[in-house]
Amino acid sequence: MTDPIADMFNRIRNAQAVAHTTVDVPFSKIKYKIAEILERNGLIQSVEKKGKKLKKIIRITLKYRNKLPEISGLKRVSRAGQRIYLPSEKLKSSKGKYGILIVSTPKGLMINRQARKENLGGEVICEIW
Repeated sequence: MTDPIADMFNRIRNAQAVAHTTVDVPFSKIKYKIAEILERNGLIQSVEKKGKKLKKIIRITLKYRNKLPEISGLKRVSRAGQRIYLPSEKLKSSKGKYGILIVSTPKGLMINRQARKENLGGEVICEIW
């Protein structure tokens, strides 16, 4: 697997397509931070670490409203073959005011609104709406 974050997004998309309530993703720190950001912004219900050492997983409980998933789209922006970096001035809201961008800044992962407020630019990890 060359892109574990894209794999996480595919697992979430597939679970939502068949209306699963939870999805398990292999653990990594960056995927866990992304899941925490999704939880803080109300796009997923909860996130928790499970297991020990090599068998660690992230269990994500998905959120639905009227039987429709809260997350309608996930897009990986910066990839291994093409990194996308933006200064704070260019971190605009995606999909009007409905979408968020997750940005890797010198102060850690944060959403575009927070990065603009702190005047930080960085690598755009993904777009979620």
